[in-house]
Amino acid sequence: MEKSEDDELERLKREKMKEIMGKKQGSEFPESPLRITDSNFQNIVDEYPIIVVDFWAEWCSACKPMSPLIERMAEKYSGKIVFGKLNIDKNPKITNRFQITSIPTLLFLKNGSAIDKVIGTISPKQLEQKLKKYLD
Repeated sequence: MEKSEDDELERLKREKMKEIMGKKQGSEFPESPLRITDSNFQNIVDEYPIIVVDFWAEWCSACKPMSPLIERMAEKYSGKIVFGKLNIDKNPKITNRFQITSIPTLLFLKNGSAIDKVIGTISPKQLEQKLKKYLD
C-alpha cells in the first residue's frame, strides 16, 4: 500500500472506532496529552471512552522519565486512547478521589470508570501490553 492509502486507512479506523464507541463523529482525539485539572476532569472523561491519566508533580524525579513516554503513546494511540497529565499539587480533588498516594501513577479509565492503575515507572513495552488489552 502507498503512504496515502495507509493514511486513509488509519483515518477510517479512527472514525469507525469513534462510531463504535458512541462518540460524536466530529470529536477529535488529541495527539498529545491533555492537561487535566479538577475542573475539567469530568468533561474529559465524558468525552472519550478510554483515558490514561498520568498523576505527577514537578518535584517528582521518578515522574520525569514518564513524560516522554506519555507523549509518544498519546501520538501513537491517537484516535483510540486519550492521555492526560494531572499535577497532584494543583488538583487535590481528583487526586484524593482516586486515592493517589504515590507518584508517578497511571490511572486507566474506560467509559468513566477506573479499570486499572500502575504505580511507579513502567517500560514502553509494559505500557503497550496494557493498552492493547483495553482496545480488544
